[in-house]
Amino acid sequence: MKLDAIDAAVRAHGLFMMGHDGARVLIGTDAQWWDVFCDSPEASDGAPDPVDRWSKRVLGALAADAGARAVFPSDGPPYAPFIAWALATGRFWQSPTGMMIHDTAGLMISIRGALEFATPFAAGPDLRSPCSDCGDRPCITACPVAALSETAAYDVPACKAFLDTAAGVDCMGAGCLVRRACPVSQAFDRPAAQSAFHMAAFHK
Repeated sequence: MKLDAIDAAVRAHGLFMMGHDGARVLIGTDAQWWDVFCDSPEASDGAPDPVDRWSKRVLGALAADAGARAVFPSDGPPYAPFIAWALATGRFWQSPTGMMIHDTAGLMISIRGALEFATPFAAGPDLRSPCSDCGDRPCITACPVAALSETAAYDVPACKAFLDTAAGVDCMGAGCLVRRACPVSQAFDRPAAQSAFHMAAFHK
């Protein structure tokens, strides 16, 4: 199956092809995915892990149609090395804050799975990280409690503690300020409701 055919197939489900490392094509959510998911049975059935179950149903069927094997970040332990696979695509890089950045999704990365093929694809274009041309680098100073910064590892306790305050309501309702500060993220225009959903899952 050709890459353009894979991309067309996944886009029908609010997904897009985020890159490939040769044998594995990484699939993530685009700006239309939230509406697609909200109309799905998984979104309203009340059972645990609705997004993971949606991903396995949809990508599992797409993999079968494409003659591929579906691999998911939630499978494990052991867990598949999705970060290494992403960095190997040439379309993901480490941002100044340590989070991965994608050439079109920015910091709004939601990889739902990978399609693994027996025959590798040819390498894609050699791209530069968008951070290379970002003069202001607003992501570095966007976090009110410096939980994400250029000089230290991600301070998860500080982040979660801030989310419990009145000032943290904005992050909970519209998504992480660091992710939203990225110019590439802003162009990607992920719905605030989707970001709020992910923030609630993170803060459990």
